[in-house]
Amino acid sequence: MTTSNQDFNHQFVSDKPSSIGANSAGASSGDSVFVRLLGSSTSQSVRVKSRRGAALTSVVIAALVGGAAGAAISSTTNGFGAGNSTVIVNNVAHVNWVTAVAQKAAPSVVTISVSDTLGNAGSGSGVVVTSDGYILTNTHVVTLEGATASPTIEVKTSDDKVYSASVIGTDPTNDLAVIKVNPIGKLTPATFGSSAKLNVGDNVVAIGAPLGLEATVTSGIVSALNRTIQVANSAAPENGTSGTSGLQFSNSASSISLTVIQTDAAINPGNSGGALVNDAGQVVGINVAIASAGDTGASQSGSIGVGFSIPADNAQRIAKEIISSGKASHAMLGAYIQDAASGTGQFSTGAKIAKLMPGTAATKAGLKVGDVVTEFNGKVVESAQDLTADVRLCAPGTKVTLTILRNGQTLQIDVVLGDAVNLKQ
Repeated sequence: MTTSNQDFNHQFVSDKPSSIGANSAGASSGDSVFVRLLGSSTSQSVRVKSRRGAALTSVVIAALVGGAAGAAISSTTNGFGAGNSTVIVNNVAHVNWVTAVAQKAAPSVVTISVSDTLGNAGSGSGVVVTSDGYILTNTHVVTLEGATASPTIEVKTSDDKVYSASVIGTDPTNDLAVIKVNPIGKLTPATFGSSAKLNVGDNVVAIGAPLGLEATVTSGIVSALNRTIQVANSAAPENGTSGTSGLQFSNSASSISLTVIQTDAAINPGNSGGALVNDAGQVVGINVAIASAGDTGASQSGSIGVGFSIPADNAQRIAKEIISSGKASHAMLGAYIQDAASGTGQFSTGAKIAKLMPGTAATKAGLKVGDVVTEFNGKVVESAQDLTADVRLCAPGTKVTLTILRNGQTLQIDVVLGDAVNLKQ
């Protein structure tokens, strides 16, 4: 059995998400892997896909918020603990590359404490973007996974100073947010590297505050690139007070697809919004989720070596837009899409155009109903979920090349992506 072939992509034209079954194709109960957006207290099964392979086992994503919305963790989640926020070096004669990277990048990583008037609380991490106090984190951190639109936020910097923070803007579509503190003196902004230059096997370090433990450093490699995950939307509730827990794979009325970096560097609840850093000390990703072993009824569990980060190239663009205008822009193709099933129906082999909207980028470029998109700017597209995530990495007006199958022929079509702000719902 496969997941539903119809993936209505609200990034394109509709707000109706795909229907995700409880088990992915071919996954037995013994094969289940659960991916948790570090802090979600409930989970459901979905598929996580790579660009060059079939659907993996049944998974559940969990956000990296420590203790959000009452999730059970063992460490403190209200306020800050008394942990050390600096990277300690006792023997300078025996430092390694991880120590060097941590020394460079850790001053740019902060710990974030969030609470609301209903008693919900959680902790996460953030990356300093500017010396005057703009900090990049995840939407699900500042909304407590969609539970509040009126958070109280405090930030603890690497020099152990604590500041009140305000939300400048959130982008639930990419699960990114920018908050602002008014620091005494200047903060240390992170140095960003290009996530587009990463290779599988590159050394990386994750820095953040898992379980509220500040300045925690773990190392690993880039395990996979262009991984696509689908999670529920963590947008703040419209009434400003309460909402449902977000950012888990679910059958929610609103879901988002993210293209992410996969790493085996240990990341845990509280790491959300923290930095994934290359061996030059440059931020190449913003940590967002982990896979966990367990069942759908289990409480939060820790890393099993499958973590996910939002690519830095996308995160930087979104951060700059939010700082400039308070909001982020989103590209739009302008088509209903669905999975293109293989002959047996057990695999998806592309994203099939099910319906075109008049006047949109897809129509203007000459796409037709029945076309199957198999590549996006040279990246393999195996599903509607993949294509959704690819479009969301782009800014409006970006020119992309789609490889499509039409009546047995392979064609390449250039498309100038539209602006989702023009979407009429």
